[in-house]
Amino acid sequence: MPVNARAPHFVRSFERGLAVIRAFDADHPARTLSEVARACDLTRAAARRLLLTLADLGYVRSDGRLFRLTPRVLELGYAYLSGLDLPRLAVPHLGQLAALAGESAALCVLDGDVVVCVAQVPARRIMAAAVAVGARFPARGTAVGRAMLGRPPETERAEAYVLVDGDPEEGVTTLAAPVRDRSGQAVAGVTLAMHSGRTSAVAARRDLLPHLLAAVARIEADLRITDRAPDAPLGSATHR
Repeated sequence: MPVNARAPHFVRSFERGLAVIRAFDADHPARTLSEVARACDLTRAAARRLLLTLADLGYVRSDGRLFRLTPRVLELGYAYLSGLDLPRLAVPHLGQLAALAGESAALCVLDGDVVVCVAQVPARRIMAAAVAVGARFPARGTAVGRAMLGRPPETERAEAYVLVDGDPEEGVTTLAAPVRDRSGQAVAGVTLAMHSGRTSAVAARRDLLPHLLAAVARIEADLRITDRAPDAPLGSATHR
């Protein structure tokens, strides 16, 4: 099948509607009709129909010129997160990690070639570096993505961690380690985000890495106890 070919069941209008939603992000919280059309490679007429449909459904609002997403869009992400066992299992350990390390802790999973933050506990300090739930970043450009992929030059094979300066932005250093299931496959990653000027790479390895690896070990132990896939909803335990 050609790369651009679609199966007979494929609904292209639905694909375009999702593209319109994804056209809004942190850098573009509001867009004009023309901007949406260009971002999604649509005609103005098609973009207008999709935006108005999304507005009728409550996912988009407009002041007459600019379009913005509404909080109802969060329902789409919540439907996924509410069915995940791993974030709920990990949050207590992320909280303990954030308290001990004094830095924001997050849990991320892979989605193709990007990482997505699915749980986060901020540090109790002013101007703390943090990754928001739902944030998406190229996997190979982040410490947590490289840790899950398991083949970065920065990875210390003995302890399986990655430290990246300027991740996900300049001035932020991120320390990450993979969370592995029974088979040894990386199913998620835990990351600590800190301001580079406050914590050096040497200090991060010396002072924070032990807390990070201990949190990962606790999460992995809980995964083994639950004996179910990390993305399976509660009550769907598998029997081996």
